[in-house]
Amino acid sequence: MDPSETPEPMETNHEKGKVERLRRAMYSRVLADKLKDKERRGLEEHPELVGEDWMHPDEGVSGTIIAPRGLTVMRSILQWLLVAAAVFFVGSILFFAYYFTFGSGSLSASANNIDLIVSGPPQVAGGEPTEIQVSITNRNRVPLELSQLVVTYPDGTRSVNDLLTPLPSIRQDLQTIQPGETKQGVLNAIFSGQAGEHKDVKVELEYRLSGSNAIFVASRDYSLLFGTSPLTIAVDGNTSAISGQPVSMTVSVSSNSNTTVRDVILHADFPFGFSFTDASPHASDAGVWNLGDIGPGQKKEVVIDGTLLGEMGDDKVFDFTAGGRTNASSTSISTQFAENPFSINVAEPFLGLSMSVNRSTGSNVVLAPGDLVQVILNYVNNLPTQITDAVIVARLSGVAVDGATVQSSDGFYRSTDNIMLWDKITTEGRLGVISAGQKGSVTFSFKVPDAATINNISSPYIDISVNAKGNRISEVGAPQNLQSATVEHIALASDLQLSAQGLYFQNPFGSTGSLPPQAGKETNYAIVFTIKNTTNKIIGAKVTAVIPPYVRWLGSHAPASENLTFNQNSSTFTWDVGDIEPGVGMGDTPPRQLAVSIGFDPSTSQVGQQPVLIQGITLIGTDDSTKAKITRTTRPDVTTDLIHVSKSSGDVVVGTDKGFNPDQATVVR
Repeated sequence: MDPSETPEPMETNHEKGKVERLRRAMYSRVLADKLKDKERRGLEEHPELVGEDWMHPDEGVSGTIIAPRGLTVMRSILQWLLVAAAVFFVGSILFFAYYFTFGSGSLSASANNIDLIVSGPPQVAGGEPTEIQVSITNRNRVPLELSQLVVTYPDGTRSVNDLLTPLPSIRQDLQTIQPGETKQGVLNAIFSGQAGEHKDVKVELEYRLSGSNAIFVASRDYSLLFGTSPLTIAVDGNTSAISGQPVSMTVSVSSNSNTTVRDVILHADFPFGFSFTDASPHASDAGVWNLGDIGPGQKKEVVIDGTLLGEMGDDKVFDFTAGGRTNASSTSISTQFAENPFSINVAEPFLGLSMSVNRSTGSNVVLAPGDLVQVILNYVNNLPTQITDAVIVARLSGVAVDGATVQSSDGFYRSTDNIMLWDKITTEGRLGVISAGQKGSVTFSFKVPDAATINNISSPYIDISVNAKGNRISEVGAPQNLQSATVEHIALASDLQLSAQGLYFQNPFGSTGSLPPQAGKETNYAIVFTIKNTTNKIIGAKVTAVIPPYVRWLGSHAPASENLTFNQNSSTFTWDVGDIEPGVGMGDTPPRQLAVSIGFDPSTSQVGQQPVLIQGITLIGTDDSTKAKITRTTRPDVTTDLIHVSKSSGDVVVGTDKGFNPDQATVVR
């Protein structure tokens, strides 16, 4: 047997033999008749070997042993993960195919690979210089050629080096920015805007790529938030007014900036029913005032007069806006710095009353001790019917007024309660019947107490309260009692006094030279300035004086603690007095004084004369109580006649330089 042949199994050979024998029997003549069909057996039912009890689970056997439920949950999770992975894979292929075929990945450089960072303070102050840092980093694999930084500023921006010229934009050449290179810079500008306002600075990087003429741009916007405004607007005026009567308001525009705010204009939007009468200064256009430049701490005021008409209870809103403009001929505001709406309520009493004090109708009347006060009370019947038996009463309160100084041609002063009274008897029937629309006036005058009387009173004032009443017949025929009122507040300024005197014999620095002064020879004098103050504190006081060309400052002053400067170019002394407390120079309180040493070198042309040693002596300050500006100028100038004292008020008095006589005042040869 061939070893490669494999013997068939015995069962297979046996089966083949049976088939072969059967085949031969079928075709054999001898055996064919002997083959008979076997009897077929029917199908029988056999008893079940396995019962149905196998379908019931055995007690105590866990079902998870047979088929755990977690297997189904895990299969579901795996199916979802496979689906998600397939979606992510297909999406990634599509994204990168687009990015490297059509998107920015197909380019050699992309704006997305340029870091343009703009940073600065979280808040900026309007009108103040501001720094903004710009950083540019090229993260591309190719250089950015012909790079330029373009900055577009918001309206109203100005250069720190040129405050007059607006700064709309700048363009800076950055040359080539290499891959991985960072360039940094600082932008300096003065921005203008209102507190709380947002404005944007647009920063752009323009560049080109090698082999391309196209200009590519990367940009970034930087938002500015204004913390303060360079200007503020304050409005001073009555918040209520009678319809048809004059109204006056003072609009103050003040600087909050440390730099000068250039070319400021004020725009007023008047409400319906207001008739403009006049303004100081005059408007350059309807409702527009050119205020010019406003320096640090400076304030400019506009006084507006007019007439307001409206129904009782109406609120009339005046809108005042200050800002810059595009050019000197423009009357519109291009950059708004400050805004202030001011509301006046319209009241219409039966008898309209208005008052003027020394021809002033404003709400801030300031008078000095000893002033004569002229008061005019105007009235008008606002009703369509007549008013009968009208009575007008004016009460004086505050500083006590001497009743002997109160006078009136058509009224009666009752000293027991400080009341001026007008009725149909004192006015000879004028107040007995006032026809519809009829106007009239009553007057009186009084004198403000002098400085000695109010010396110990802090922030003295006088109030004039006016009340009116009358009768009318109502629409139903019944009589009605009507009333009306107005008030005027008069602030009394402090009696500030300034004097200057020349000294020779009592010169605290010691005098040299001849007396009388001799031509060609220098004589030394001392000039002593004296300040006295009564009731109110004076703040920010300064004294200035000028010496003529033939007089020179010797460089000494006393007391040394006082702040004195001398300008050689203008030959001007400036004594920075500061605050002057009430009562200085009064009673036992010494005055504020300053002595300066000067030398007088007379010329032969001055022989026989008494030349001026110092002139233009002026004191300025602000009354802290009334907020009024105070100016005092001495008269006459200080000359070589040391007997006389230069004073800001009152008569000339004899000086105290003991030993001096008038014969020593005239220049000799």
